[in-house]
Amino acid sequence: MTGRNRNPVTKLETTIEQCRGEAKWPKVIELADELKSGYPQVESLANFLMGEGKLESYLEEHPPIEDNFHKAKLGLTDAKRYLNSVIGESGKKAGIALDAHLLLAKLFYACGQYDESLQSFVLAELNTLSEKHLSPRSIRILAESYAIKGMCLEKKNAKAPSKFKQAEQETEMITCFERAADLGILYLQGQDSSNQNEVRRMGAVLETGLQRAPIVLIKTGKLQNAIDRYRVMLNAVETKATQTLRQTLARQLAEVLLRGVSGTIYTPPSNLNTKPASGGKRLWEPRKYAARQQFIPRNQHEETILLLLIAEALAVRDAVLSQSPEFREARMHSLGNATAVYDLLTLATVRWNQVGLLHDSLEKALKFAFGEGHVWKQYATCLMSMGRYRHAVCALKEHSKLEPQDSLSCLMAARLCYEHLDQIKEGLAFAEEAFSRESKGLRRSRAQLYVGIGLQQVAVSSNLVSEKDRYNKLALEALERAVQQDPNDHLSEYYLACQHAFNYNISEALIHITSALSLRAEHPASLHLFALLLTANRRPKEALAVVQDATEEFPDNLNLLHVKAHLELFLKDVETALETVQQMLSIWREVYEVQLANAGSGMEHDHEKHSDTRSVLQMQSSQMSDKDSNSIHAASLAASRIEHALSEAASSLSSFSPRPGPQKAWMIQFKIWLLLADVYIAIEQPNEAINCIQEASLINPVSHQVMYKVSVKILCIQ
Repeated sequence: MTGRNRNPVTKLETTIEQCRGEAKWPKVIELADELKSGYPQVESLANFLMGEGKLESYLEEHPPIEDNFHKAKLGLTDAKRYLNSVIGESGKKAGIALDAHLLLAKLFYACGQYDESLQSFVLAELNTLSEKHLSPRSIRILAESYAIKGMCLEKKNAKAPSKFKQAEQETEMITCFERAADLGILYLQGQDSSNQNEVRRMGAVLETGLQRAPIVLIKTGKLQNAIDRYRVMLNAVETKATQTLRQTLARQLAEVLLRGVSGTIYTPPSNLNTKPASGGKRLWEPRKYAARQQFIPRNQHEETILLLLIAEALAVRDAVLSQSPEFREARMHSLGNATAVYDLLTLATVRWNQVGLLHDSLEKALKFAFGEGHVWKQYATCLMSMGRYRHAVCALKEHSKLEPQDSLSCLMAARLCYEHLDQIKEGLAFAEEAFSRESKGLRRSRAQLYVGIGLQQVAVSSNLVSEKDRYNKLALEALERAVQQDPNDHLSEYYLACQHAFNYNISEALIHITSALSLRAEHPASLHLFALLLTANRRPKEALAVVQDATEEFPDNLNLLHVKAHLELFLKDVETALETVQQMLSIWREVYEVQLANAGSGMEHDHEKHSDTRSVLQMQSSQMSDKDSNSIHAASLAASRIEHALSEAASSLSSFSPRPGPQKAWMIQFKIWLLLADVYIAIEQPNEAINCIQEASLINPVSHQVMYKVSVKILCIQ
């Protein structure tokens, strides 16, 4: 290939070869015309260069896509004439006939003439070429030729006369794309070795050919082969010219691993540097990494995260920071690439509980995507999953400014204020803003519901009777409107039932909670409220039956278990109540202990974590003792312990500080201790009851409930 028999290379030929390598096609055409007029003996070479220059310069302006096929048939007439003139004996003598056939195949492909293109490859004997050292331009021509042949076969494959012929074409097509990828990467690696300040564009044909091999393998059902092909290409030595390609391949492979591979069929990468059976290095194979200490992922988790971190690093490096209008298109393109990586990184990190890693990446993204609402929403949801609710609300505020028509960010902020930050009025303001944005939207009923919830919570927290009554009335009206706007929303019915219960309207509350359960029977909060309303209606046995059925469906729901234990205690089934409370303690440990240990991103001291854990373990091992084992001595000892507990509680009033970690978890444990104390009081075990009260006082020594339990215990002893 381009192995023609040359006379001593002239200065003009050297200049032309340099211009070919740099893709300066107007200059090539100009010099070829000069060569033709000054050196008649190399007319065939000049004609070839004229045809090549006209073909490549045309395709730079008009990519070979279907919309340009008709135009190409007219625009490439001169190029076709020049190339056809050198495929005969004169071209063979000059050593350019092979190149001419390959360029003609490219020309036919640009015109949509796939059969003629494949015939040109047959005449060029593309399948029988042997590997040898080639110039960068020749490597590119060959890479594009294999890519074009693969794409022509792909177009023709749908019309194969038989399954056998189709399978044969698929095999040849995959081979062509794999060779195109190897040669294309080899060509791009060669760009770094040349003294060029800027990397030239790959072109549509080469870019498609580089990425097509694994995609075709996936289409033909050879998923593992596609993954191996991705790995081989990514193992090629990176150069400046291959960075964009590496980013695309890494993102595509990560997507394949996330979407198409499960843990059971995943095969970790093996040594990708195995040499061919002959033992020698192939000339048309790209350079690959071969370090001894090279990291090789061991599982799907490691490989996916590694790929996305590589893609993220490349995306951040290519990010356009300038906000000037002339860079808008480049900025949007780089942002689109980065956003695609961050979306995949979100899926991967959440799946494998690596949200902290996602947070670090999104913080970097905000440096160049501060005006993009999608990135801010991702950042906000990431902060929410990490438990950093105040920061999440700030991020949601920023998102709501960037997308003033979107109500979802306001609803999310309202929920955080209601559930985690105890900022009811701020949450109500967010809900009202969401409602104003949803005048004709799909979330109008949900925004109305959030307004009602906010008003309900303001009423609950109000101290003045007049203010409480006013907000209760507003909440009832808002929740009734929410039910009217969406009669099929079980949450609207549930909160309306709650509001009637707050207003002591038990019969109306029962009607609405029944409606909520008819809309969604497996809603634990509705079942919980239904049981409470039955107890308020003097129907404890029915309430216990409801709770027992509910706990079979939701065995880890502490609210249901709490009501169950109280009802069992009320109905004098004390031993069952004790078992229920012990079950609650076990569930609390499973659910919240790890959360408390990880709270604050590791800022808590180890001894604080371990002391809390020991407290739970001591409580867990507490078993029901024999009632007859209590004695007067035990009672007097319990009384002394009560005095000691009272003095400790009094001394701690001024020095009390909340325990580290989410206070919600501690308050749940606090209530469990007090409930367990009630159970031990009922079975006349004062020592165990005192232990429970002391444990509760360690969590919240200033609570009136602790003082009340101590008083009850003193009365029981007396």
